[in-house]
Amino acid sequence: MTEDYSYEHPRSAWAITLSVWKALFLRESISRLSNRRMAWLWLLLDPMVQIAFMLTMLTVINVTVIGGIDTMSWLIVGITGYQMFQKTGSQAKNAIASNQSLFAYRQVKVIDTVIVRTILEGFIEIIITVILCAGTLFVSTEIIPDDPLMVFAAFFALWLMGVGFGLIMSVVTQLLPEIAKIIDYVMMPLYILSGVIMPLSSVDPSYRHWLLLNPLIHGVESCRVGMSDYYHTIPGVDLVYLYKFSLCAVFLGLALHRRFALKLITK
Repeated sequence: MTEDYSYEHPRSAWAITLSVWKALFLRESISRLSNRRMAWLWLLLDPMVQIAFMLTMLTVINVTVIGGIDTMSWLIVGITGYQMFQKTGSQAKNAIASNQSLFAYRQVKVIDTVIVRTILEGFIEIIITVILCAGTLFVSTEIIPDDPLMVFAAFFALWLMGVGFGLIMSVVTQLLPEIAKIIDYVMMPLYILSGVIMPLSSVDPSYRHWLLLNPLIHGVESCRVGMSDYYHTIPGVDLVYLYKFSLCAVFLGLALHRRFALKLITK
């Protein structure tokens, strides 16, 4: 009689990492949707309130078309595009502080919590954007992209910029907590200077080249260009510029996580 000795092969590092990401993704999803009453509704209300407020303001001053497209489409695309960056970066920035207790498990790395939050936020923002665009059908406005590939590329670039920003800030704010307050103050003027609620065509041409140094403008405007063939943006908008900036930010963030990995756990 022969005995059958069966041994379970040890899992590879990638298999362990994917298992950790899956568990963290489920944990973060449940947390985001159940941390307060009707949390899913508040995710929708945030951009809806911004859009409604700005639409009312522009309607009062009799602005119905911006850059060749209707004001509602212009606002929805701009606000959701910017939030793809802002919400992704914000969630990633706070990932380490929110998951300190998980670092007692050796399988969970600090960077895992940041990456999973960026992926989850990307999914959430895509769903919100689709719902808002579909909701415009009830107000006799159709938002269907003329160039879906351009819209996808622009949204992905803005998400990637949020990932890079979140990776960097998740390290910096842990090592220097005071920086978090400064970042919060910077986000509001950045919201305005990224062309979300301010038509770039209204800016004096002699100052536009300064605005174009902001990579987010290139993403927000590219979203609008992809949404409508009739939209005319200012000269100099280049989505490749945003991709270059985003990739540099991601690599810098990864380098910081590698350099301060031990300090982030023990802090």
